Parts: sequence; structure tokens; C-alpha cells
Amino acid sequence: MKAKADFPETLTEAIQYFADADRALEFVKAIHWPDGKICCPKCQSDAVTFMPKVRRWLCRECEGQFSVKVGTIFEESPLGFDKWLPAVWMIVNAKNGISSCELARALGVTQKTAWFMLHRIRCALKDQSNDKLSGEVEVDETFVGGKAANMHNDKRAARPYRTGPGGKAIVMGLLERKGRIKLKAIPTTKRPDLHPEIYKNVEPGSAVYTDACRSYRGLNSQYAHEAIDHAVCYVRDNVHTNGLENFWSLLKRTIRGTYVSVEPFHLFRYLDEQAFRFNERKNTDAGRFLLGIAGVIGRRLTYLNLISEPGSHETTTTGTRETKTEKRHMKRRPFGGFGLTYQPA
Repeated sequence: MKAKADFPETLTEAIQYFADADRALEFVKAIHWPDGKICCPKCQSDAVTFMPKVRRWLCRECEGQFSVKVGTIFEESPLGFDKWLPAVWMIVNAKNGISSCELARALGVTQKTAWFMLHRIRCALKDQSNDKLSGEVEVDETFVGGKAANMHNDKRAARPYRTGPGGKAIVMGLLERKGRIKLKAIPTTKRPDLHPEIYKNVEPGSAVYTDACRSYRGLNSQYAHEAIDHAVCYVRDNVHTNGLENFWSLLKRTIRGTYVSVEPFHLFRYLDEQAFRFNERKNTDAGRFLLGIAGVIGRRLTYLNLISEPGSHETTTTGTRETKTEKRHMKRRPFGGFGLTYQPA
């Protein structure tokens, strides 16, 4: 997807281009209604009238008003497109991502607002295509999490060993050589979790290269499967997983260097972000922006859903009242007054 000649090619040009509210509105309107037919989201009627003073449309059938943000990740956001569109440009073109603190300073918003914006943009970057990988496909997994020495004593005591993958999140990757990558957060590295993802995302008959993990055994029935034992060597002819090892280094630099710490509850969104940039690595900045902005339609994400609905195998650990334990509560005294009493957890 290539940009037009008069379309911005750099971040500076994009900021100046979308600073014009009318021009930004026309741009998002063309993305939202590419056929030019504007319909009311409530009654689906095309009998609408534009009100330029408020930049909204009035439906003559149901007499309701709506804006171009309805049905997108921008819905009910008080921020204008002069902040939203540069934010999309920045995240899709930052090789190692952009933190909420940095985005907040750049846009002049609070860190909490920037954090919410970034997660909504990541929702738009999610690849929902069902196209399978083919040819030569590398499959591997990695562990995301902090070192045991840096963990709290309670978490460290729950780990069976002081080193190793215990207590960390697991990410599975499938890479088509010279092509696309697909990522998935999985609960374990056992066969019931690995094999279904391979069958779902890789065309039968493809060459599948993995490490010597025993969980990958049994793929020969549908694929030309070969494994490389990293205890012996890392490359044997054309059998290796070095392409995925390269991607893991990019992912780890993004998490450790930019985001510092990622909750397993939200990990899948960061995987969508990194996979999008990797899959569009040969595109231009403007091209990546246009592909990313095309995904904002029909993917609304509310703050309540963001903090309460897990998108991977992880169970909800934050953001819900059910998982929080109240350590302080009110207790009625005999004389009718109220006082706070501390109840140990």
C-alpha cells in the first residue's frame, strides 16, 4: 500500500499535515467510509446532514447525531485527530516501540491517557487474517519475565528453581522465512498447546524447523519436520531457527528497553504491535501508517474492557473488583459509631 505524492513522508510533515482539523477529518472520513456513503450508525440511514460548526452529522431519520469517531478506536475520546494520528504514526514506525511517558510528553497529555491511547492503537494493529504460513517455517518459543534475583520474596518462593523459565510468560512464534510472523502467548510448552497453533497457522506439506524440544515430535504426519539440537550446533544445512532468534532479540529489546515491565495480562497486545512492525519492515513510514490506520474501524476498546478482559491464556489479575481483597473495612461499634479496624490479610 503506497501513499500519495502529497501525503506526509516524515513525522514532522505528519504533525503539520494533521494539525488542520478539517484535513484530518476528511482523511479519517475517507478511511471510515471509503465508498463516500455516510450512514447513521444507529439506524443505517444515509439521510444525513453535516454540521460544520461541530463537525458532526445529523440523521434526519432518527434525529441522532454522530461523529467520524463512532465505530473506531477513537470513539468517545475527547482528544482531537491532531494528537491521535501523530500517535499512530509514532508507534507504527518506532522500531523498539514508544513508552507512554514519552508519548505523554510529546503530545502534552497525561501518562494514563497516553497508556490508554497506545493500547487502543495496538488493538488496531492486530492481524486478523486467516492466511496460513507456507514454504519454510521456523517455530520456536521464548520466555518473557524478570530475573528471579529481582523478584519479590513471595514470587521467588513460588518458583521451583532460582533460574529458568518458571514464573515467566511463554510466547510462541511462527516465522515464514522472508515473510510474515505470527505470535501467540501460550500457557505451557507442552504438545497440546504447541501443535494446535502449528496446524492452525501453517499450510500442510510445509517445511517446519524447530529446536529439539520433545513437544514438537509428531509433526511429520503433516509437515516436513526437522529439528536442530542447540546443545550440538545452531545450524545444520538449512535447518535452524536463527530467524526467530533474531526476532526474539527485537522483542526483548522492546520490552526491556522501552516498556521495562509488561504484565502477562497485557502481553498479547505488545506482541501484536511488534508483529505488525516486523511484518511491514520493508514498507515506508507512510505506508506503515496507512496500513495501521486502516485497522481502527470496528475495533473499539473501552477502558473497562482493557483492564478486565484478558486476551490470552492469562487469567484476570488486575482491574476487577472480584480479585481485590479488602484489607480495611467499616465495623459498627456498640454505641452506634463507625471506626476503621485493620484486618490482616
